[in-house]
Amino acid sequence: MAGRAADSTVLAGARVVLPTGTVENGRVTVESTRISGPAPEDARIVDLTGHWVVPGFVDMHNHGGGGASFTSGTVDEVLHGIRTHREHGTTTLVASTVTGEMDFLARRAGILSELVEQGDLAGIHFEGPFISPCRKGAHSEQLLRYPDPAEVRKLVDAGRGAARMVTLATELPGGLDSVRLLADLGVIAAIGHTDATYEQTVEAIDAGATVATHLFNAMPPLAHREPGPIAALLEDDRITVELINDGTHLHPAILELAYHHKGAGRVALITDAMDAAGFGDGQYQLGPLAVSVTDGVARLVEGGSIAGSTLTLDTAFRRAVTIDRIPVEDVVRSISANPARLLGVDDRVGSLEPGKDADLVVLDEDFVLAGVMRKGEWIIEPKTA
Repeated sequence: MAGRAADSTVLAGARVVLPTGTVENGRVTVESTRISGPAPEDARIVDLTGHWVVPGFVDMHNHGGGGASFTSGTVDEVLHGIRTHREHGTTTLVASTVTGEMDFLARRAGILSELVEQGDLAGIHFEGPFISPCRKGAHSEQLLRYPDPAEVRKLVDAGRGAARMVTLATELPGGLDSVRLLADLGVIAAIGHTDATYEQTVEAIDAGATVATHLFNAMPPLAHREPGPIAALLEDDRITVELINDGTHLHPAILELAYHHKGAGRVALITDAMDAAGFGDGQYQLGPLAVSVTDGVARLVEGGSIAGSTLTLDTAFRRAVTIDRIPVEDVVRSISANPARLLGVDDRVGSLEPGKDADLVVLDEDFVLAGVMRKGEWIIEPKTA
């Protein structure tokens, strides 16, 4: 049954993944809402033998879940979507919007910023409208616009300090100036939904871009005479690449390619989830566009483009370890530490260290989620013998 942990609780006997590596038969001590050092003698012991304990997951690109949209839902609906992802191990989450009218997006930013201020969200990500019509994916072409720095600034300001990332097609007029503006404001400039050349992408990185939005998706493919954005994003250590590991967006060989070139320190596993994540097949809206979800795959009703995912990060973790054969420690960096660093919250979350929030996930020996704790409170309490 979910509830607050005792004032001092020791999670004992599990394989614990720390920044320095995995500790067999490890111990994590929780006092109130935080991870602490040595436990007092009267601490409650929770025996997690046969399990893994890893940091809570950090999702920096997520449009909704549990039937709720972060772009259009009410506050209660957004909170329901957040709870849905917490039940799948995502203890820190950024709400992503999709392309819409500028005034509408500014109003949404104001609503979402209140949830950031009260600690339910870690920030806001604007995906669109400053993207390429050639690579629009599941965005309304009629609502796209050039990344004019004044309009980019309008959205950032509407977030009242909560804006964490803006996805741009940096080759468009105003793109490079907008990247420079975002870098000056301390907001991540992410290259995505782009038709840029290799050379244009290098320019954007030099201007201050630091993230590739869902690498490989919604951008020109890698070609031997026209390497395009993918080669530039893979080769530059200043860039962290988002990857959607749902088995639909990327072939396992492509995931392996990205890890090989970037290293685990420059990969962020994301969901790019839409409303159907944790909810089921059916008919949905992604911004103004109709989406049909069949067998867990979301596609636009008109045109058939993939429209986000129904992924949750516990599934992404399990796939990465069991199917893609990525070492557990590398997956933990990609799903927790790296996005926490990018978002500027790694002083509080992203790793199991004394003084940080007691945000953690318990996995069984098959890497199936067995428990979730956020700020010392069990969202899902693991069953113990």
